[in-house]
Amino acid sequence: MSAEGGEGVKDGGEVEPETAGDAVPHTGTPDKESAPGPGTPEKESTTVAPEAAPASPKLSKVDVLLKPAGNAPILKKKRWTVDRHKKIGWISDFIRKFIRTETEDSVFVYVNQSFAPSPDTDIGTLFDCFGSDGKLVIYYCRTQAWG
Repeated sequence: MSAEGGEGVKDGGEVEPETAGDAVPHTGTPDKESAPGPGTPEKESTTVAPEAAPASPKLSKVDVLLKPAGNAPILKKKRWTVDRHKKIGWISDFIRKFIRTETEDSVFVYVNQSFAPSPDTDIGTLFDCFGSDGKLVIYYCRTQAWG
């Protein structure tokens, strides 16, 4: 219970409909609240600020999800964090090492089950263009599967 009497009831939920949705503090004069004035531009400027927030610097690392295709063995650990500047060729060598293939055996790498990127493509570029849910999905196999 509030010692202020009427103000406690007003704050407790019995607010006038025209002031219920305002982000501007209540001044006590209904004429200023209902008429368009300095409060309106402030409301618009606060909605612009969150839109500018996603322009933050890019992350230096990318989450990569490695999934087998065809007859490729399954890796025990599927999710890896890789530097953005690494190349797809580096990923192919990394996979080749973990599935223990010979150097003369081929490892094919595909992005989102659709295309094989060139070995000199940056992981960060692929993530920016084809990443979803905060990760880049790369499929690997020993024989050519897609494309």
